[in-house]
Amino acid sequence: MRLKTYLPGLVFLATLIVVGYALEEGLLQGFLSEAWIDREVRGKGVPGELLYVAVGGLVTALAVPRHIVSFLGGYAFGVGLGTALALAATELGCVLVFFYGRLVGRPLVGERIRARVRRIEDFLAANPFSMTLLIRLLPVGNNFATCLAAGVSRVPARPFLLGSLLGYLPQTFVFALAGSGIEMGATLRLVIAVVFFVVSGAIGIWLYRRYRHGKSLGDEVEKSI
Repeated sequence: MRLKTYLPGLVFLATLIVVGYALEEGLLQGFLSEAWIDREVRGKGVPGELLYVAVGGLVTALAVPRHIVSFLGGYAFGVGLGTALALAATELGCVLVFFYGRLVGRPLVGERIRARVRRIEDFLAANPFSMTLLIRLLPVGNNFATCLAAGVSRVPARPFLLGSLLGYLPQTFVFALAGSGIEMGATLRLVIAVVFFVVSGAIGIWLYRRYRHGKSLGDEVEKSI
């Protein structure tokens, strides 16, 4: 009985230790390189695309920055398909971390940690979709930590995951564009990337101001119906 009580917490801690070790030792770098893309993904058709999404989702779930996955998506498939597949991989990683936190990490949350988790719950509770969208659009934050914290909280899964999917899109496009190497000139690519980055940040700031004034994107939608 005692082992059953502590087992989820032990698995959770062990996983975090393994992830930290893998990142520190660079054990995942072999899956995140142009050489790996050229060897296993590029020109392989649908199997290569599925492999990229699967591996991209896994490494994102293991706290590898999603921008690297997006850049390599653009490099492998071009800006259009690369953005779509990178977005799928990033969302897959988000789903894995969220439900891992919910199923395994949540039993470990004690009173001291719960006080910090409650801050996240309070921030997202009013409108989980628009508040998650806000977090994803702002050019700050840690994707892995956000997904994990939301998972161990009581935040509903559907609005969090949908808000994440939409919020990931601008920066995914920016980095897929950077990795695509399409023939439009470095200056033009830089201008497009900066414009998308600024626009997504501006939307995030607008949502934050709405939140501070007690309004949310969900409130605006309800008023328009």
